[in-house]
Amino acid sequence: MEPWSPELLPFVIAGFIIAFILAFGVGANDVANSFGTSVGSRVLSLRNACIIATIFEVLGAILIGYKVSDTVRKGILDVSLYNNTEKELMLGSLAALGGSSIWNLVATFFKLPISGTHTIVGATVGFSLCARGFQGVNWVTFGKIVGSWFVSPVLSGIMSGVIYLGLNHFILKKEKPLEPGLRALPFIYGFTLLVNVFSIVHDGPKMLKFDLIPWWGSIVISVGVGFIVALIVQLIVVPRQRKSIHAVLAKEATKQENEVKFTFDSSDNSRSPSPPSRELSVIEKGISPTTYTFNGNSDCNGYIPAETKTNLLGSGLDTTSQSLSVTNNSSQVPLVNTNQMKVISMEELTNKKEVDSDRPEVKGLFSFLQILTATFGSFAHGGNDVSNAIGPLIALWAIYTEGSVAQNSPTPIYILLYGGLGISVGLWVWGRRVIQTIGEDLTKVTPSSGFTIEIGSAFTVLLASKIGLPISTTHCKVGSVVFVGWAKSSRQGVDWKLFRNIVIAWVVTVPLTAGISALLMLIFRIAFM
Repeated sequence: MEPWSPELLPFVIAGFIIAFILAFGVGANDVANSFGTSVGSRVLSLRNACIIATIFEVLGAILIGYKVSDTVRKGILDVSLYNNTEKELMLGSLAALGGSSIWNLVATFFKLPISGTHTIVGATVGFSLCARGFQGVNWVTFGKIVGSWFVSPVLSGIMSGVIYLGLNHFILKKEKPLEPGLRALPFIYGFTLLVNVFSIVHDGPKMLKFDLIPWWGSIVISVGVGFIVALIVQLIVVPRQRKSIHAVLAKEATKQENEVKFTFDSSDNSRSPSPPSRELSVIEKGISPTTYTFNGNSDCNGYIPAETKTNLLGSGLDTTSQSLSVTNNSSQVPLVNTNQMKVISMEELTNKKEVDSDRPEVKGLFSFLQILTATFGSFAHGGNDVSNAIGPLIALWAIYTEGSVAQNSPTPIYILLYGGLGISVGLWVWGRRVIQTIGEDLTKVTPSSGFTIEIGSAFTVLLASKIGLPISTTHCKVGSVVFVGWAKSSRQGVDWKLFRNIVIAWVVTVPLTAGISALLMLIFRIAFM
C-alpha cells in the first residue's frame, strides 16, 4: 500500500480521537496511582499533585516512552501475518483502542484502579484472535503478563512491608523518634536517589544518549549521585530539619499548655485535696449538640426542646426512645445511654490515633521524601504505562506514513506529547476518584507509610523490569498499600472488601478488553473489509 494513502486517512483521524479518550481514561485511572498516597497522607493537595504529575508524566512519556510503545505495537503480535493487509491491522489497532478506552472509563467510574498495560494487552490479543486466530498471538509474552497479576502485588507488598517494619522498629516506635530519624535521613535520601537514578540512566532515553552508557557506568553514576545527595543531606538538610522540627514541637507544647484542662471524679471525693484518678471512657462517635428553640410562653425558663430530635449521636442511634425534655432545673441535661454505643478507653483511643497519624516530628522527616519518590514514580509511569495507551495509535500512524506493517520508523515525539495531553486532561477532570481509593479508602496512609509504599513499589518495578518480568505499576502500588496497611494496623486496617473488588477487576481486565476488542474488530471487518 502507498504511504499517505487517502483511503486510510479516516481510520487515522478516528484513531487520534479514540486514543485521546483512552489517554483520558489512563490519566483518570492509572496516573492516579503515582500520587494517590501523597494526597491521602495530606502531604500534597490534589491540585499540586495534578500539577507535578502532569509535568513528570509527559517528560517520562517523551524521554523513555518510545521503548514500551515499540513492545506494545510489535511485541505481542506477529505483525508479519498482516503483510499486504495493512488496512486490517489498522482496523485492529482501532478495535484495541476502543476496547481499552471503554474498560478504562468503566473502571474509573467505579473507582477501581486497573492496569493500563493489561487493558491494552488484552485488547490487542482480542482483535488478533478475531483476525488471525491463535497463531497471531505471542503466547509466551502473554503468559508472563498473566503471571505478573500475582507476582506484582505480592513482591511489591513484601518489599514495602519489610521497609515499613524496619522504619517502625528503628524510628517510629521510639519514644523520641526525631534523632534516630535524622541519623537515618542521609541514608534514606541516598538510597531513594540511587534507586530512581539507576532506573532512569540504565538503558535510558536515546534522546539524552543514556542508551550508550554501559551497565557498570549506570551503577557508578547512581552510587555517585546517592553518595553526594547523602552528604548534602547530612551537612545541610539535617541541621535545618532539626531546627524546624524543634520549632514545630515547641509550638505544639505551648498550644497544649494553653488548653483548658478539667479533672473529673465522683461527687464523694470532690472536696478531697487530692482526689484519686479515674480513667474516663470516651464515646467513639462524636456527639453533636441537641438544638433547642426559644418560646416566650414556655414554662421551662423560656426554652423547650426542638421538634426534631435527630443528630444526637449521628448515625446508628435510635433517639426516639430518649426523652430530651429539660425540666425547670437548669443544671439537668439530656444524658446519653451508653448501652447503645461502643465505649472505648482512653488508652485504646490513643493507640488508634498513633496508628492513624504520624507524630509531628515523623511527618516533618518523611513528607518531602514521599513527594520525591512519588515524582520519580510519576516519571517512570509516564515512560511505561502512558506510552502503552498510544501504542496502537503509533502503529496506525506508522502504517499510514510508511505504507507497511513493519513500522520501522521511530516513535514520533509529537504523538507522545499528544498522549501526554490526553492523560493530563483525564487526571485533572476525573483523577480524584481513583486517588481517593488508593490514598484513603484502602487503608489510612501517613507520610511515613506513604514513603515506604512509594519506595517499595518503585524498587520492585525497577527490579522486575531489569530482569525481564512484565510488571504492572498499578498492581505494585495496590499490593504495597495493602501490605503496609496490614503491617501498620493489623488486619482491621485494610478494607478487604474493596481489595477483593480491585482484584476481581484485575482478573477480568484482560478477558473483558479482549472480548470488547474482538467484537469491535468483527464489526469493523463486516463494515470496511
